[in-house]
Amino acid sequence: MRFEIVTIFPGLFASIFEHGIIRRAQAEGLVSVALHDLRTFTHDRHRTVDDRPFGGGEGMVLKPEPLAEAFASIGIPPRAERAADPAFAGTRVILLSAQGRPFAQSIARSLARLDRIVLICGRYEGIDERINQLYCDFELSIGDYILSGGELAAAIVVDAVMRLVPGVLGNQASGEFESFGVPDSEIDVDEAGVPRSQYGSGGLLDYPHYTRPVEFGGVAAPEVLLNGDHAAIRRWRREQQLRKTFANRPDLLERATLSDEDKSLLHSIGWQRSIG
Repeated sequence: MRFEIVTIFPGLFASIFEHGIIRRAQAEGLVSVALHDLRTFTHDRHRTVDDRPFGGGEGMVLKPEPLAEAFASIGIPPRAERAADPAFAGTRVILLSAQGRPFAQSIARSLARLDRIVLICGRYEGIDERINQLYCDFELSIGDYILSGGELAAAIVVDAVMRLVPGVLGNQASGEFESFGVPDSEIDVDEAGVPRSQYGSGGLLDYPHYTRPVEFGGVAAPEVLLNGDHAAIRRWRREQQLRKTFANRPDLLERATLSDEDKSLLHSIGWQRSIG
């Protein structure tokens, strides 16, 4: 998979992409990340990438010409041309924007199936809308708040997507059996109907984790995790998932796949959706 990031601050990514899983994935040839300085595609001595908005108002807007030249330099034609060319079937151009659809693990999972992702880091008041109309497949937002630019958002998207590319994680199951993991259709349950793993995409949050020592700060790890009864461990983890999701993200319960036993437990701790 190849990521292309168009930004006016390529230096912001140095420390992020030179450490940890992203560095290893690049070193092993599983993922590549290319940074494109938007100022390279300007033609005045001030390297101007922005201008005042038509109609007045506060702030500045990224000009369309440098962005279009940046796309041309990396072989990305307008969206209409890409749609007609099968060679671009695995390519998406994404604008990081506060006006975009919310980024979620389900989107990360779909993006991980692509070959090439171009990320545009907005700045100031945003980009000229004609670039969005002509080149972008969609907009993404990482949350309901405003950042100074799209660079941090781009780094988050790269990290979330890249770790789902086959081979990037040492244990690929690590990307499935966690909060927002495998889709509902892939849930594997035991004979008692308890999920063998704790899943997520639109489902539940992850369960609490413990490791050595058994006791720390006067608090012992739960006994059920120490007794080797794997069916009991799965049931305990499922209960903890339900409790944590209800406490931190009750909105997820409305979309989760829940058994009658799950619903009974949730109602006992105050959940209001009716059983059935």
